[in-house]
Amino acid sequence: MMTQRLPLQSGSISLRLYPHDLTAPEQIAELVAQARLGEESGFDGVMVSEHHADFPGYLPNPAQVCSFILPELVSAWAAPCPLLLPIKAHALVVEELAWLEAAYPGRVGAGFAAGALPVDFELAEVPFEEVVPRFKAALGPTVSALRGVSDEPLGRDRAVARLVDHPLPMAVAVQSKAAAKRAARHGLAVLYDSLQSAERCAELSSVYRDAGGDAATIAIRRVWIGPAPEAEIAAQLKHYRSYAPPAAVKRWADEDQTIVAAGAHEAADRLGEMLSRSGCDAVNLRVHVKGLTAGAVRGQIGLIGEEFDAFRAALGS
Repeated sequence: MMTQRLPLQSGSISLRLYPHDLTAPEQIAELVAQARLGEESGFDGVMVSEHHADFPGYLPNPAQVCSFILPELVSAWAAPCPLLLPIKAHALVVEELAWLEAAYPGRVGAGFAAGALPVDFELAEVPFEEVVPRFKAALGPTVSALRGVSDEPLGRDRAVARLVDHPLPMAVAVQSKAAAKRAARHGLAVLYDSLQSAERCAELSSVYRDAGGDAATIAIRRVWIGPAPEAEIAAQLKHYRSYAPPAAVKRWADEDQTIVAAGAHEAADRLGEMLSRSGCDAVNLRVHVKGLTAGAVRGQIGLIGEEFDAFRAALGS
């Protein structure tokens, strides 16, 4: 039995969860079911990411969703990752995460991003031109507080205060060299997006390590075993390109970066080769594509689980 990794740790293999086109109660039930199946299959933990206004495949409240998932798991972790940090006051983000960690010690992580979708900030009544400056200003105080170091009145919060001895594992989304250096300065793990090539990840990982970064470098990759749902993948890629910042799109690979294989061992081998080229030492796997049934996604999780040791070996963990 392999040792389970801590949240966002080097060597960890996590599962990214996305809602299906179901009612809200059905979405919650299915997310919980897929998280349980992921844990049974061998995944160390799960990630849930943030968008608003029923943005396809995403949820507006990933920390809350993690609170629905964690009591249904035995020991796996959950991380709202990434959260859109400029959406609300950083102290409120800190309180929410600190209390979640107090309820499930050692099983909560968090990741942060600035965000790029205008409707997210329209709902939050945050001017879109302020998003990046707000993110940069909030990141340092958020990280310090989630390590238990914060001025009053936030520092008086009991869940925040306990983080001095139980710091929350954290990551930050990285798409540029400046962001990689910022992550290193704050002692954060880095999270790359699913469309960055292995070569781009390697370039950013090198910058991160040279700047003193010593936490996990986390790749996101979609894996599909069997005939791929090509139309759905192409539609999702087109959708991503429609709203992502031009600077980010410019650095994406031409292909969708999905690892498609006839069997789990082949998928694991190809994932291992990608990770070797990328300089990444942890991976967040996704099998969801908008338009797929819950049964299809569960089937993919199960197929990965049947040969999970091969994925562990591919990561060297």
